[in-house]
Amino acid sequence: MPTYAYACKSCGDEFEIFQSFSDDSLTTCTSCEGPLRKNFNVGGITFKGSGFYRTDSRAAESSNS
Repeated sequence: MPTYAYACKSCGDEFEIFQSFSDDSLTTCTSCEGPLRKNFNVGGITFKGSGFYRTDSRAAESSNS
């Protein structure tokens, strides 16, 4: 289940919660019952396999001597 971050527009309280994709977004703060907004964070990126380094994607250089 993904983790969603919320922040209250009234009191500034911030928290994270595990929610299913099918669950509705939260709309009221548990502390002051003010309106919430969902914070969007950049997800982590993991590169696996070859081809992600500068030397992996280039052909071997030939020397002309």
